[in-house]
Amino acid sequence: MKNLSFYLSVFILSFSLLSATPVKGQGFRFALITDLHITKDSLAYNDLSRSVRQINNTPDISFVLVTGDLTEEGDRASLQKVKDQLDQLKVKYYIVSGNHETKWSESGSTDFGHIFGSERFKFQHGGYTFLGFGTGPIIRMMDGHVAPQDISWLKEEFSSAKAGTPFVLVTHYPLQDGDVDNWYEVTDLARNYNVKVFLGGHYHSNRMLSYDGIPGILNRSNLRDKADGLGGYSLYDVTNDSIIVYEQKIGQEPRKWGGYSLNEQYYTADNSSYKRPSDSVNHIYPQVKVSWITKIGNTIYSSPVVYKDKVYVGDDAGVLTCLSLKDGKEIWSYKSDNRIVGTPAAENDVVVFGSADKNIYGVDANTGKQIWKYPAREAVLGAVTIENGIAYIGASDHTMRALDIKTGSLVWEYAGVKGYIETRPLLYQDKVIFGAWDNNMYALDKQTGNLLWKWDGGLTRMHFSPAAVWPVAAHGKVFFTAPDRVMTALDANTGETIWRTKESMVRETIGLSADESRLYSKTMQDSVVCYSATSNAPEKIWSVNVAYGYDHAPSMPVEKDSVVFGSTKNGLIFALDAKSGRLLWKHKIGNSLINTVVPLSGKGCVFTSSEGIVGLLNN
Repeated sequence: MKNLSFYLSVFILSFSLLSATPVKGQGFRFALITDLHITKDSLAYNDLSRSVRQINNTPDISFVLVTGDLTEEGDRASLQKVKDQLDQLKVKYYIVSGNHETKWSESGSTDFGHIFGSERFKFQHGGYTFLGFGTGPIIRMMDGHVAPQDISWLKEEFSSAKAGTPFVLVTHYPLQDGDVDNWYEVTDLARNYNVKVFLGGHYHSNRMLSYDGIPGILNRSNLRDKADGLGGYSLYDVTNDSIIVYEQKIGQEPRKWGGYSLNEQYYTADNSSYKRPSDSVNHIYPQVKVSWITKIGNTIYSSPVVYKDKVYVGDDAGVLTCLSLKDGKEIWSYKSDNRIVGTPAAENDVVVFGSADKNIYGVDANTGKQIWKYPAREAVLGAVTIENGIAYIGASDHTMRALDIKTGSLVWEYAGVKGYIETRPLLYQDKVIFGAWDNNMYALDKQTGNLLWKWDGGLTRMHFSPAAVWPVAAHGKVFFTAPDRVMTALDANTGETIWRTKESMVRETIGLSADESRLYSKTMQDSVVCYSATSNAPEKIWSVNVAYGYDHAPSMPVEKDSVVFGSTKNGLIFALDAKSGRLLWKHKIGNSLINTVVPLSGKGCVFTSSEGIVGLLNN
């Protein structure tokens, strides 16, 4: 009944608004632009330019909200192009990022804050407090996610405001299941305060929604419609009792399409009637237990590193934390100057990692003391591979480097990469093999860094690059999957294609069995598949339905002691029999991304989550 009355009141209000005369002399008006998707040379730039001119010629607009997906590829040049155009506005604008600025970002999603001044905003107008914040995800393909540090910021802003202050919250993603994995953390917090409405985009269409009872309005894209060839944006009138939204196409009169009453109380703090993620699977496999969990407090997008009796974790605040493998207690921490995205590596009592602060670090594995720091020219987002005292790591300055882990001195560098690098390089035979966000897979000479071969597979979109997957190799072949949903096998010596298959719709995940005979990969819907690593044609060995739902997270399957461990974007860790694919168990940690896990044996693994936690799971 609660939901029925909610939608009935919205319908009645919307119907009355569609036939009402605009309120004059009350409240205020603002514009909202979203989903611009600008590239260096696209027509989308003209759509934004026309919108800016029309807003400047529209009277009584107090400010402009810009709610994400400013660019298509998240690159610095496109972001700067957007800023140059928005700076032509005669009124102030407030801006948040979208997933295209955070998922595909050569700077590790730091350019947005550098160019626009902040990743959040807060301002007051007309008695309302507007709060804007990011909904991710950062670099990894996953659902939207509100970072723990952003939730802490919201708590502080809510609690420090005068009682009864009306709030308008501004995001890119809608705050609902299927869009933001931890939506409920935000809505449960917001319902304790006087939040009037969420505003945002992402769907490229006008929609009125309910986020656990809190009104939400999604807005059309700034891009021109295919039907009439017109770009557009939204206009909002805030009156003494309503918020009214209009679609404003370029060169046309605004069309009123909806709104909400500001006097109606749509929600209470009680969340008992709203859907929440279920951990019922944990009752099916009660033998699986979490031995310990440590809350880091910042989002984690890298996998844990287990070295000797310690666990090392890099986080979104740029902190490398060392924990006891036995009980998860913190031993030491070291802070770089920006987020750590790539997974570190350790050897000879040195931990090596890259930071979005444009440096590569070597720290003492026992004390956390910095041993050396090597400067790159751009953010370092790549994961690290170490072999025989040499660390291999890629960066966003289009360079793969080999560094001596004792001194941090450069052994060699290859600067011929066209895109930025986030993957973990594969060392196979005499080669360093890796993909980048330029459609290419590269093979370099391990001793000199010279290019041996390059493969692009005819890919035409940057978004299809084999850049997030950690490739594997066996029997003279290199294997990987990519966002084009194809599994590929290349000749390791020449880079020639041996076979490609789209049969199983896999994406950015691959693992290799300990005996190098089998390949494992997650499909995008429920199943894990196993292919032969020895065959010269795609040969499926088994497929098993794990029932994890839709998944596109780049978390690699890893085999240990004849058990394949896997994880998903919504908090699930699972284990399969390596030879048959039989499901052994599943355990749900939370509802957010579990990065590639590190098995300690066939009985357990260490994991990290984008919820900002590290833990040890045992069966």
